[in-house]
Amino acid sequence: MTDSPNRADDVRLTAWVRGDVQGVGFRWWTRGRALELGLSGWARNTADGRVEVVAEGARDLCDRLLGALRSGRTPGAVDAVVEQWGLAKGNLTGFVER
Repeated sequence: MTDSPNRADDVRLTAWVRGDVQGVGFRWWTRGRALELGLSGWARNTADGRVEVVAEGARDLCDRLLGALRSGRTPGAVDAVVEQWGLAKGNLTGFVER
């Protein structure tokens, strides 16, 4: 997929992933899935052991990323994913590991 300019109907997905998700390649794996979908954003470890994922793009593509996070086919082991939806801010370029 190619990067497209931020559209008015784009959304921002913030997901907090709990489980054995730090030090197992989870952020790298998430970055790969997001780039395949053409999403912008980032993934970072949090101090409490979770991974926070922020992704912007079309709602259906963000839904697909969320589904991948919950798929059971990630590095490590995901116990739970909590999601929050909002309007895209349009200030993200590419997808990075923080």
